[in-house]
Amino acid sequence: MKRLYHSFRKHGFIWFVFKFLCLFSIFYFGSLIIIGLSAKDGYYSPFISKYFDVISWVSHSLIWGTKGFVYLMGFETYTLPNFIIRIVGGSGVRIAYDCVGYGVMSFWAAFILATAASALSKFKWLIGGLILLWSINVIRIGLLLIAYNKKWSMPFGIDHHTWFNIVAYAAIFLMMYFFDRKYQILQLNVHSLKDKDTRNIQIKIKK
Repeated sequence: MKRLYHSFRKHGFIWFVFKFLCLFSIFYFGSLIIIGLSAKDGYYSPFISKYFDVISWVSHSLIWGTKGFVYLMGFETYTLPNFIIRIVGGSGVRIAYDCVGYGVMSFWAAFILATAASALSKFKWLIGGLILLWSINVIRIGLLLIAYNKKWSMPFGIDHHTWFNIVAYAAIFLMMYFFDRKYQILQLNVHSLKDKDTRNIQIKIKK
Protein backbone atom coordinates (compact mmCIF):
# COMPACT_ATOMS: atom_id res chain seq x y z
CA MET A 1 0.00 0.00 0.00
CA LYS A 2 2.87 2.33 0.86
CA ARG A 3 4.52 1.54 -2.47
CA LEU A 4 1.24 2.32 -4.28
CA TYR A 5 1.00 5.65 -2.42
CA HIS A 6 4.53 6.68 -3.46
CA SER A 7 3.82 5.54 -7.02
CA PHE A 8 0.78 7.82 -7.14
CA ARG A 9 2.78 10.72 -5.68
CA LYS A 10 5.53 10.18 -8.25
CA HIS A 11 3.05 10.37 -11.13
CA GLY A 12 1.39 13.74 -10.44
CA PHE A 13 -1.60 13.46 -12.76
CA ILE A 14 -2.49 9.95 -11.62
CA TRP A 15 -2.29 11.13 -7.99
CA PHE A 16 -4.56 14.08 -8.83
CA VAL A 17 -7.16 11.85 -10.53
CA PHE A 18 -7.05 9.42 -7.60
CA LYS A 19 -7.65 12.25 -5.09
CA PHE A 20 -10.36 13.77 -7.27
CA LEU A 21 -12.31 10.50 -7.59
CA CYS A 22 -12.04 9.82 -3.85
CA LEU A 23 -13.18 13.31 -2.89
CA PHE A 24 -15.99 13.36 -5.45
CA SER A 25 -17.26 10.01 -4.19
CA ILE A 26 -17.18 11.26 -0.59
CA PHE A 27 -19.05 14.49 -1.41
CA TYR A 28 -21.54 13.02 -3.87
CA PHE A 29 -22.45 9.80 -2.11
CA GLY A 30 -22.19 11.55 1.24
CA SER A 31 -24.92 13.93 0.02
CA LEU A 32 -27.08 10.96 -0.96
CA ILE A 33 -26.56 9.39 2.46
CA ILE A 34 -27.53 12.65 4.18
CA ILE A 35 -30.65 12.88 2.02
CA GLY A 36 -31.59 9.31 2.93
CA LEU A 37 -31.03 9.80 6.65
CA SER A 38 -32.83 13.15 6.73
CA ALA A 39 -36.00 11.95 4.98
CA LYS A 40 -38.63 10.88 7.51
CA ASP A 41 -40.00 8.21 5.19
CA GLY A 42 -36.61 6.46 4.98
CA TYR A 43 -33.84 5.54 7.41
CA TYR A 44 -34.50 8.69 9.39
CA SER A 45 -31.87 9.94 11.83
CA PRO A 46 -32.91 12.92 14.01
CA PHE A 47 -29.25 13.64 14.77
CA ILE A 48 -28.24 13.81 11.08
CA SER A 49 -31.38 15.79 10.24
CA LYS A 50 -30.67 18.37 12.93
CA TYR A 51 -26.92 18.85 12.62
CA PHE A 52 -25.76 17.62 9.20
CA ASP A 53 -28.63 18.18 6.77
CA VAL A 54 -26.59 20.41 4.47
CA ILE A 55 -28.93 19.68 1.56
CA SER A 56 -31.87 21.31 3.36
CA TRP A 57 -29.72 24.30 4.28
CA VAL A 58 -28.83 24.77 0.61
CA SER A 59 -32.49 24.32 -0.38
CA HIS A 60 -33.54 27.08 2.05
CA SER A 61 -30.86 29.39 0.65
CA LEU A 62 -32.07 28.64 -2.88
CA ILE A 63 -35.63 29.51 -1.85
CA TRP A 64 -34.63 32.91 -0.52
CA GLY A 65 -32.21 33.56 -3.36
CA THR A 66 -34.94 32.77 -5.89
CA LYS A 67 -37.35 34.98 -4.00
CA GLY A 68 -34.93 37.90 -4.32
CA PHE A 69 -34.18 37.21 -8.00
CA VAL A 70 -37.85 36.95 -8.97
CA TYR A 71 -38.58 40.15 -7.02
CA LEU A 72 -35.96 41.95 -9.12
CA MET A 73 -37.79 40.61 -12.19
CA GLY A 74 -40.98 42.31 -10.96
CA PHE A 75 -42.86 39.44 -9.29
CA GLU A 76 -44.04 39.04 -5.70
CA THR A 77 -43.68 35.57 -4.23
CA TYR A 78 -44.39 33.65 -1.06
CA THR A 79 -43.09 30.39 0.32
CA LEU A 80 -44.78 27.22 1.54
CA PRO A 81 -43.48 24.20 3.47
CA ASN A 82 -41.49 21.50 1.64
CA PHE A 83 -39.41 24.09 -0.22
CA ILE A 84 -42.22 25.47 -2.37
CA ILE A 85 -42.13 29.00 -3.77
CA ARG A 86 -45.09 30.52 -5.61
CA ILE A 87 -45.79 33.76 -7.43
CA VAL A 88 -48.66 35.66 -5.82
CA GLY A 89 -51.80 34.80 -7.77
CA GLY A 90 -49.97 32.23 -9.87
CA SER A 91 -48.23 28.87 -9.93
CA GLY A 92 -45.24 27.68 -7.94
CA VAL A 93 -42.33 25.28 -8.05
CA ARG A 94 -40.88 22.92 -5.47
CA ILE A 95 -37.15 22.63 -4.95
CA ALA A 96 -36.63 18.88 -4.81
CA TYR A 97 -33.39 17.21 -3.77
CA ASP A 98 -32.29 16.76 -7.37
CA CYS A 99 -32.64 20.53 -7.90
CA VAL A 100 -30.08 21.44 -5.23
CA GLY A 101 -27.08 20.92 -7.50
CA TYR A 102 -25.02 18.76 -5.14
CA GLY A 103 -23.58 16.90 -8.12
CA VAL A 104 -21.94 19.93 -9.76
CA MET A 105 -20.92 21.32 -6.37
CA SER A 106 -19.30 17.99 -5.47
CA PHE A 107 -17.44 18.01 -8.79
CA TRP A 108 -16.08 21.51 -8.23
CA ALA A 109 -15.13 20.92 -4.60
CA ALA A 110 -13.35 17.66 -5.49
CA PHE A 111 -11.42 19.30 -8.32
CA ILE A 112 -10.19 22.23 -6.22
CA LEU A 113 -9.27 20.17 -3.17
CA ALA A 114 -7.42 17.60 -5.31
CA THR A 115 -5.06 20.21 -6.75
CA ALA A 116 -1.66 21.06 -5.31
CA ALA A 117 -2.50 24.75 -4.82
CA SER A 118 -2.03 26.46 -1.45
CA ALA A 119 -4.72 26.21 1.21
CA LEU A 120 -5.65 29.89 0.78
CA SER A 121 -5.99 29.57 -3.00
CA LYS A 122 -8.12 26.46 -2.60
CA PHE A 123 -10.37 28.24 -0.11
CA LYS A 124 -10.86 31.28 -2.39
CA TRP A 125 -11.57 29.24 -5.51
CA LEU A 126 -13.76 26.74 -3.67
CA ILE A 127 -16.02 29.40 -2.11
CA GLY A 128 -16.09 31.53 -5.25
CA GLY A 129 -16.99 28.56 -7.44
CA LEU A 130 -19.72 27.33 -5.10
CA ILE A 131 -21.25 30.82 -4.96
CA LEU A 132 -21.23 30.99 -8.77
CA LEU A 133 -22.90 27.57 -9.10
CA TRP A 134 -25.45 28.53 -6.44
CA SER A 135 -26.20 31.76 -8.34
CA ILE A 136 -26.69 29.85 -11.60
CA ASN A 137 -29.13 27.56 -9.80
CA VAL A 138 -31.04 30.52 -8.33
CA ILE A 139 -31.39 32.05 -11.79
CA ARG A 140 -32.49 28.68 -13.21
CA ILE A 141 -35.20 28.22 -10.57
CA GLY A 142 -36.32 31.85 -10.87
CA LEU A 143 -36.63 31.68 -14.65
CA LEU A 144 -38.44 28.34 -14.37
CA LEU A 145 -40.94 29.86 -11.94
CA ILE A 146 -41.57 32.78 -14.26
CA ALA A 147 -41.78 30.47 -17.29
CA TYR A 148 -44.46 28.33 -15.61
CA ASN A 149 -46.55 31.39 -14.89
CA LYS A 150 -46.01 32.95 -18.32
CA LYS A 151 -46.62 29.60 -20.07
CA TRP A 152 -43.23 29.72 -21.75
CA SER A 153 -41.81 26.53 -23.21
CA MET A 154 -38.25 25.35 -22.63
CA PRO A 155 -35.77 26.40 -25.37
CA PHE A 156 -35.23 23.65 -27.96
CA GLY A 157 -37.47 21.37 -25.91
CA ILE A 158 -34.66 20.70 -23.41
CA ASP A 159 -35.77 20.35 -19.79
CA HIS A 160 -34.50 22.76 -17.13
CA HIS A 161 -32.35 20.11 -15.38
CA THR A 162 -30.38 19.55 -18.58
CA TRP A 163 -30.05 23.30 -19.16
CA PHE A 164 -28.73 23.74 -15.63
CA ASN A 165 -26.15 20.98 -16.12
CA ILE A 166 -25.02 22.47 -19.44
CA VAL A 167 -24.56 25.97 -18.01
CA ALA A 168 -23.14 24.78 -14.68
CA TYR A 169 -20.52 22.48 -16.21
CA ALA A 170 -19.65 25.14 -18.80
CA ALA A 171 -18.99 27.49 -15.87
CA ILE A 172 -16.96 24.80 -14.08
CA PHE A 173 -14.74 24.09 -17.09
CA LEU A 174 -14.24 27.83 -17.59
CA MET A 175 -13.22 28.21 -13.93
CA MET A 176 -10.93 25.19 -14.28
CA TYR A 177 -9.25 26.87 -17.25
CA PHE A 178 -8.64 30.12 -15.37
CA PHE A 179 -7.58 28.27 -12.22
CA ASP A 180 -5.07 26.17 -14.14
CA ARG A 181 -3.78 29.22 -15.99
CA LYS A 182 -3.30 31.20 -12.77
CA TYR A 183 -1.73 28.25 -10.98
CA GLN A 184 0.75 27.71 -13.82
CA ILE A 185 1.72 31.41 -13.66
CA LEU A 186 2.24 31.14 -9.91
CA GLN A 187 4.34 28.00 -10.39
CA LEU A 188 6.46 29.73 -13.04
CA ASN A 189 7.03 32.68 -10.67
CA VAL A 190 8.04 30.30 -7.86
CA HIS A 191 10.45 28.40 -10.12
CA SER A 192 11.84 31.71 -11.41
CA LEU A 193 12.52 32.90 -7.86
CA LYS A 194 14.13 29.56 -6.97
CA ASP A 195 16.36 29.70 -10.05
CA LYS A 196 17.34 33.28 -9.19
CA ASP A 197 18.20 32.32 -5.62
CA THR A 198 20.21 29.35 -6.90
CA ARG A 199 22.20 31.60 -9.25
CA ASN A 200 22.88 34.07 -6.43
CA ILE A 201 24.16 31.26 -4.21
CA GLN A 202 26.38 29.95 -6.99
CA ILE A 203 27.80 33.43 -7.59
CA LYS A 204 28.56 33.86 -3.88
CA ILE A 205 30.29 30.48 -3.77
CA LYS A 206 32.43 31.35 -6.81
CA LYS A 207 33.46 34.61 -5.18
